[in-house]
Amino acid sequence: MTKNAATTAPVARSAKISSLREITDDTRFALADNGARWVCVGGVTFSNAGPVLEASRALPLPTSGVVDCQALHPVDSAAVAVLLALKRRAAEEGKSLTFTNITASLHTLADLYGVEEMLVSK
Repeated sequence: MTKNAATTAPVARSAKISSLREITDDTRFALADNGARWVCVGGVTFSNAGPVLEASRALPLPTSGVVDCQALHPVDSAAVAVLLALKRRAAEEGKSLTFTNITASLHTLADLYGVEEMLVSK
């Protein structure tokens, strides 16, 4: 995926974006609803997981503790590791973090690695 207006349009229409932090050419975390939640756009794979995680540290955690993963694609097992690292960060900061709109592929990976309950809200 290349960086263009089509890349960010789905997020802009579905959430009031107050800040967009570019992580790689095709992966972004955006603060939505005045920082209440994060919206993820793009993929997290072995090729970019390190920079994605590092860049996420520059953002305050969402005040509601919600991270919307609907547009998080493509993913591989590195995405599961990044999301678990975000959960650890939240715990260290005394906050909770919930991932919503988990894609089928991310759900399958979380189940495969036995961490589904940690990532998927029931």
